[in-house]
Amino acid sequence: MTDTTMQTPVPDTNNQTPLVEMADIGKMYGAIRALEGINLRVNAGEVACVLGDNGAGKSTLIKIISGLHTHTEGTMKIDGEETHFSSPREALDRGIATVYQDLAVVALMEVWRNFFLGSELKKSRLPLASLDIPRMRQIADAELKKMGIHVKDINQPIGTLSGGQRQCVAIARAVYFGARVLILDEPTAALGVKQSGVVLKYTAAARDAGLGVVFITHNPHHAYLVGDHFIILKLGRRVLDKKRSEVTLEELTTEMAGGQELEELSHELQR
Repeated sequence: MTDTTMQTPVPDTNNQTPLVEMADIGKMYGAIRALEGINLRVNAGEVACVLGDNGAGKSTLIKIISGLHTHTEGTMKIDGEETHFSSPREALDRGIATVYQDLAVVALMEVWRNFFLGSELKKSRLPLASLDIPRMRQIADAELKKMGIHVKDINQPIGTLSGGQRQCVAIARAVYFGARVLILDEPTAALGVKQSGVVLKYTAAARDAGLGVVFITHNPHHAYLVGDHFIILKLGRRVLDKKRSEVTLEELTTEMAGGQELEELSHELQR
């Protein structure tokens, strides 16, 4: 996973309406400004990477797109229609799914149970109908294999899977339940190199399946492996906004590390 020259497909986004478009988005919490003047376009078949350290505003941005919080400035459009989500359910209904860093899984439950958690299939529409367990097992196994995800046993507790495998199950679940925009919150933050590579592989697979992906991370190396567009946030403001063809990994890393601030510090230390 050291080949940072890996190229991603360049989608033709000139003539398509963005799945999500944010213009001059701002968010105030009382007197505290969390975001200011944020612009973001998420197109189908594209990975938009949002980078920044802790406190940069990444979490606030996720909450606005996923319907947890409402923006206080600017406009957000979904499929070209100006939108204010009042709940995560509204975002889900519009095809926006979020996979958080602390995955919402039940470790002792089977893989297939977690795949359908909260959306279980029943044998009929009667209120007390029993769960259609064979069908859920079959669907979960087929959907995971469709994305190239192979687990030893669909009946094993999901807690026995690696962190990377659990992330991939969550991605496959979102795709199956109709997500068109997939928000990944620091998916590789707590993973080793090999597991991170697995997650990046299926992030690219989601993009290649036509989803718009918002990849939230503080790791420029991981972002550059899969990203088509890069935005860096610092203290709630955008300090970089470039397409892949406009920025190198070195430039991305330097800006994430502090850019001009590091140069000024280096100069002061040499005095």
